[in-house]
Amino acid sequence: MNFIVLESKQKLRGGFYTDQTIASFLVKWVKKSRPETMLEPSCGDGAFLQAIEDQHLKSLKRVCICELDAEEAEKAKRRTRLPIRFLAGDFLRWYLLLAQNGESFDAVVGNPPFIRYQYLPEEQQLLAEKIFSLLNLRFTKHTNAWVPFVIASVKLLKPGGRIAMVIPSEIFHIPHAQSLRCYLADQCSRILFIDPKELWFADTLQGTVLLMAEKKPERTAKSKGVSVVSNANRRTLDEDPEALFQEATYTNGKTIEGKWMQIFLTPRERSLLADCRSRREVERFSDVASVDVGIVTGANKFFHVPDRTVKEFQLQQWAHPMFGRSEHVGGLVYSRKDHRSNKKAGLPANFLWFREVDLKDMPVNIEKYLSLGLNENLHMRFKCRTRKCWYEVPSVYTAPIAMLKRAHNYPRLVLNKANVYTTDTAYRIQAKGVKPESLVFSFVNSLTCLSAEMEGRHYGGGVLELVPSEIERLLIPIVEASFASLKAADQKYRESVNDIEFLSMRDSYVLGKIGLSGAEQTCLHKAWLKLRKRRQRLPE
Repeated sequence: MNFIVLESKQKLRGGFYTDQTIASFLVKWVKKSRPETMLEPSCGDGAFLQAIEDQHLKSLKRVCICELDAEEAEKAKRRTRLPIRFLAGDFLRWYLLLAQNGESFDAVVGNPPFIRYQYLPEEQQLLAEKIFSLLNLRFTKHTNAWVPFVIASVKLLKPGGRIAMVIPSEIFHIPHAQSLRCYLADQCSRILFIDPKELWFADTLQGTVLLMAEKKPERTAKSKGVSVVSNANRRTLDEDPEALFQEATYTNGKTIEGKWMQIFLTPRERSLLADCRSRREVERFSDVASVDVGIVTGANKFFHVPDRTVKEFQLQQWAHPMFGRSEHVGGLVYSRKDHRSNKKAGLPANFLWFREVDLKDMPVNIEKYLSLGLNENLHMRFKCRTRKCWYEVPSVYTAPIAMLKRAHNYPRLVLNKANVYTTDTAYRIQAKGVKPESLVFSFVNSLTCLSAEMEGRHYGGGVLELVPSEIERLLIPIVEASFASLKAADQKYRESVNDIEFLSMRDSYVLGKIGLSGAEQTCLHKAWLKLRKRRQRLPE
């Protein structure tokens, strides 16, 4: 969990400014539409204003700029001689209070602030929610500040107008951007993304893309859809942006329903994926298993401890076996032998469950240990302070299968043979109508891993994360397997040189069993590998 007190001032105001080359590329594209009026809703230090001036937009009569930081706004104004109308203060406030009089623009350019909802001041949270409400869009309190910025900017565009912005690459997959995806698809005739291979902002792990969209000339016009220039690099910025926009192949229909990850697939890959989805041997995960979060302690370092802590405070009576991280689980089966190895290595392998501790007659050793938590203000953490007793962890039970919340190459299920507890870094899985061994055995294959890339989300560093609702939508071909078969697969996983080789080998066991040819298996594997490399920003 991230805490606001630990974040930098720059991150809290979303102040990651645009490279001049990127600003020039986007302005060059906007210039082709001969705009007379232009909006820059978060001008920062004026990189886009500089690009507008350098491009000599002869058609331009007025530029409206908005910037919350007065010092940065002064820098921007000193940087240009353009005919500027400065809108002091917050763009979202200006939009709600003043932009409802019908004012609109031929073009919008910029780099909106990337600020998590929980880091926004209360007023800005309310402004963001109000914008969604006015446009009848679904709102969630996970919404990042850049989302309402882009929505309001598109709303302010004239018919046929152009918007060119630097936005997070999570636009394709993050749930809180779903309303924006729907709004863009509804309002724009063509949407092109320039998707860079590398990070274009050195001071942050935030991946970004360049959004280039053209609003429909009239409300009833048909949209051509979405396209993407993948694996872009700095040389891409030397190309003609108008040619890229005009020559792109746009995709519409079911491909851009929900998340937009399918636009990275070829027509053949999309067709094969659709075919697999319709096969009777392929299930949605929710049809064969239920998913619940692991044990939410509210302070894992305090409740999930190594043997030395148990011994020091004599907590054996309240210590129960647990694992919580990927490095604790070496294969597809978690056995008692694995647990003993973790304990021997000094890893946190014990869950402290103080369910029978009476405040009136608390043992001295327990009181001493709990005082450490009080000194660290653990009782003030949200999950702890909402309990009757801050140290009594609720919803404690084990499940026969675990799944780690985050994965590097691809997710896997783990048969919980040792029947240990898991923290909320893992999910508790219960099989429905299928043996747990078969579910775990079937899970690692290129079809399921591809659907994980399509359904999941990723952040800085390229780690794949899946929440329960996304896991429930995964595609999984079910094949019968005994524990002996799973144990053999577990051994091969542990012995494999890398995860990718193991996945290729698993395809013949699982995908071959449901009738997919070698060519089809290879097609799915290559599609998965393409998305995995994009997530991790690896070369092709």
